[in-house]
Amino acid sequence: MSLTKRYFKSDMKFLSNVTFTLAICATTLSGCKTAEVLNTSQTINQGYVVDQETLALAPVGSSREQVLLSLGTPSTTATFDNEVFYYISQKRQRPVAFMKPKLVDQSVLAVYFDKEGVVSQLAHYTMQDGKVFDVISRTTPTGGKEMTFLGQLLSGNGIGKTMARSIFSDGSDYGKK
Repeated sequence: MSLTKRYFKSDMKFLSNVTFTLAICATTLSGCKTAEVLNTSQTINQGYVVDQETLALAPVGSSREQVLLSLGTPSTTATFDNEVFYYISQKRQRPVAFMKPKLVDQSVLAVYFDKEGVVSQLAHYTMQDGKVFDVISRTTPTGGKEMTFLGQLLSGNGIGKTMARSIFSDGSDYGKK
């Protein structure tokens, strides 16, 4: 006489729950490891990174030409005169490729020249110094307000006023304002 084990509905339900739980745990753990392996975060270095060896080639007392030869063209110069060269480097990070990068570190090397074009001072500013540095400002604010075409039509001045006058006039006073 052979003994056979019978599986009841409760046993099958328990096995399916255990299998489902193990599958969820394995998927979750493999997802965590995949993020480490793929490393979707991105670090972006921009600008001119100055090392000490290159900086030693342009000490205080060197000429403007020597600075340009050793450090290269500056990122920007002073707004009103060419008495300061700025070499700017930034480090930005973003966790995923489609997100906007966040500024993590910024370094500004300022080379100050005297009236004769000789380096008078070298200064190094970082984010910890608290110096506000506007790298590029390409917009010029203008007076007045900017209106859309529909807004001009509804306001009754400018283009809308002349268009309405030309549409609704009988033509006898064409050209009068």
